[in-house]
Amino acid sequence: MRAYAYFPGCSQGSSAHEYGESARAAAEALGIELREIPDWSCCGASSGHMTNHLLSVALPARNLAIAAEMGLDVAVVCAACYNRLRGAQKELLEDEGLASRVEEVLGRDPRFRGEVLHLLDIIFRHVDLEELKERVSAPLKELRPVSYYGCLMARPRGLMTEDNPEYPVRMDRLLEALGAEVRPWSYKTDCCGGSLSLTRTDVVVKLVNRLFEAAEEADANCIVTACPMCLANLEMRQSEGALSFRVPHQLPVFFFTELIALALGLEEARSWFPKHLIDPQPLLRGAGLI
Repeated sequence: MRAYAYFPGCSQGSSAHEYGESARAAAEALGIELREIPDWSCCGASSGHMTNHLLSVALPARNLAIAAEMGLDVAVVCAACYNRLRGAQKELLEDEGLASRVEEVLGRDPRFRGEVLHLLDIIFRHVDLEELKERVSAPLKELRPVSYYGCLMARPRGLMTEDNPEYPVRMDRLLEALGAEVRPWSYKTDCCGGSLSLTRTDVVVKLVNRLFEAAEEADANCIVTACPMCLANLEMRQSEGALSFRVPHQLPVFFFTELIALALGLEEARSWFPKHLIDPQPLLRGAGLI
């Protein structure tokens, strides 16, 4: 079993609790050990980097410094956390002056020379998809998902290098290995309006409506993401957009880790779906998955 220093991030213990639980369960089932970084702290997304540059680097750097002491590469599940940790690491390794200032603030060396990886990419490193197909006990054959990455997992170019920044495909390939009929669409990395969630909900509603309409045009019956903010926006904006949307949308939105656990027959998967604001259980029952 390959071990990683796991940075859970704030939302996985609160608004995206089912993401945190399913990430741990899916990782364990796939032979990936997530050792939680002791005394981890918020990475600062997104208020930190909009407030003070030194703060925006020091917050993720603290977690990277602890991970370095653990002697492990870092695993992240939240797209925003992933972006902030990876961005801070790059800055600290390239800017010695900044690294020295952050070291003075933290009282420890912030230069992390290991790898910062999203759980999706870790799975691709350690799991053979053909072998995974053989382990699937509940194929997702009635699900027609579109994969939704959002802004922060594939961009900016040069920082996120694990997949194609314009048209990433790893989530597609994983879902296909689980038996799903993945639908092609061109909105994989379009913005859901995450940073405007509190200040310009009118803009967010329009962006979310566009994503749902595009998913429906692709003949999808669900959306799958790896970003807790994206999932929250897609689910929460239904009621706010009721008067703005041309038609109401009821496509369920899943975390990719939930579907891994479901396809592998993990019993705890059933407990996560009632927590969703758009109830996915009718779709899963119709597909014979619960």
